Amino acid sequence: MNPRKDTPEVRIILGPWSELAPLARAVRTEVFVLGQNIPQELEWDDMDAVSLHALALVEQPGSADQEAVGTGRLLPDGHIGRMAVLSGWRGQGVGGAILRALLQAARSRAMPEVVLHAQIQAQAFYARHGFEPEGPRFMEAGIAHVRMRVRL
Repeated sequence: MNPRKDTPEVRIILGPWSELAPLARAVRTEVFVLGQNIPQELEWDDMDAVSLHALALVEQPGSADQEAVGTGRLLPDGHIGRMAVLSGWRGQGVGGAILRALLQAARSRAMPEVVLHAQIQAQAFYARHGFEPEGPRFMEAGIAHVRMRVRL
């Protein structure tokens, strides 16, 4: 549901990297590689091929084309990662919709819990979705993170 009349409807789709890679890669490049200066060799790994990916799409006004505005992935071990929303779409529920879709996918796979490494500035976002921090802060790709967990 879209609470703002001037904002296009956001649709979340789930699928394998083989299908969603072009659009998910564009979002992650914009957010992580260009926006946060994370080296490409740290951003791309072998886990993409075995993960379930979520993609947030919006229709372009007056067109059948869709734009990817956010993404995330669920690894086979129950780890959520690579959550990214384009800057112009933050604060509009896109990240929450992606996270809820990935949590539902984890539940449907009978995963007892989900863990993630939250960037410190996103810790409150994940806490609003039931995640609790555990352990000390640590650095990952030059950015402070905290491990968080939610039981399903």
